[in-house]
Amino acid sequence: MVRIELKDIYKGYYGGKVVAAEIEYLEIKDKEFFGLLGPSGSGKTTTLRIIAGLTQPDRGMVLIDGEDITQLPPEKRGLGMVFQSWALFPHLTAFENIAFGLRLRKIPEDEIKRRVQWAAELLQIQDLLNRYPYQMSGGQQQRVAVARAIVVQPRALLFDEPLSNLDAKLREQVRFELRKLQRELGITSVYVTHDQAEALVMCDRIAVMNKGRIEQIGSPEEIYGSPATRFVAEFMGITTLIPGNVLEIVNRDKSLVRVALEEGNIELLARTNLEKVTKDSKVFLAVRPEAVRLAHPTETSNVIDVKIQTGSYLGDHYEYIISLSGYLIRLRTPVNVRLDSGSSVKIKLEEETLFAVPR
Repeated sequence: MVRIELKDIYKGYYGGKVVAAEIEYLEIKDKEFFGLLGPSGSGKTTTLRIIAGLTQPDRGMVLIDGEDITQLPPEKRGLGMVFQSWALFPHLTAFENIAFGLRLRKIPEDEIKRRVQWAAELLQIQDLLNRYPYQMSGGQQQRVAVARAIVVQPRALLFDEPLSNLDAKLREQVRFELRKLQRELGITSVYVTHDQAEALVMCDRIAVMNKGRIEQIGSPEEIYGSPATRFVAEFMGITTLIPGNVLEIVNRDKSLVRVALEEGNIELLARTNLEKVTKDSKVFLAVRPEAVRLAHPTETSNVIDVKIQTGSYLGDHYEYIISLSGYLIRLRTPVNVRLDSGSSVKIKLEEETLFAVPR
């Protein structure tokens, strides 16, 4: 079992004017693939470096399985790390790169060969072991870097945006391979990324970070579907935030509330977090394209009349811009449903997909 905990962590720069990381408590569970997600400067890489021992916090504790490792140097923590740049030695073959950590640990040569072969088979790079980095593609170099990290049999794996240097198609392929590898090894992993789709696809749980602090922790479904803050709602996809006020709690079991938008005399049902939102709360209604569709003739709930402003053809669908309470939202239709600019339509806003975020 490998469980990582951060307690009362603080790291600041310039006399505290810049907060790089401020985390009251974070637990990464055994065998979990945990994501640290956020924009540049959010503190995700600083948090990872604090876990790795590459950055020392100003205060707080890092624990692995209850043991305080805050003062241990990186090489004593038993953690494997894959960097954004992969950091392969250009003058060493793939075999020698993978074996480097084992040689530092003075592992016998026979055991080194056995372990390198094991890691190479796991990453399917057996045919690359005699090649130098310049003779390999980006994806192949990335696999060598991962093999080097796992060959030392670390307690946990740390990934610092390892796919950011790959093209989109290769990134998608390696993303799947990394997740499959983590499951096969059953190893606790912490994964830093700024890519929302990457975090949603790969991670068991995600911490969304902003300005050094954690905005929300949850499963991909919770983070995307039930954002806790305005920042999370905006960061996790194309979202229009429309101010409104909660008129009533309609259904506690479904966390449904009725929201009156501040402009346009419009009332809509939406989900919310009832621990943070009550009657008369001021909220933002988070509207994503998937919450908006053309209404069926018999529907009445959450149905409003709008005008099409502009439209764009995007290959597999059309996307139209419409105005709701003075705010622009998107409506998507199949390619066989084409609407004219200026035409009036009835749209349905799905209450299960709309979410009211505290202001």
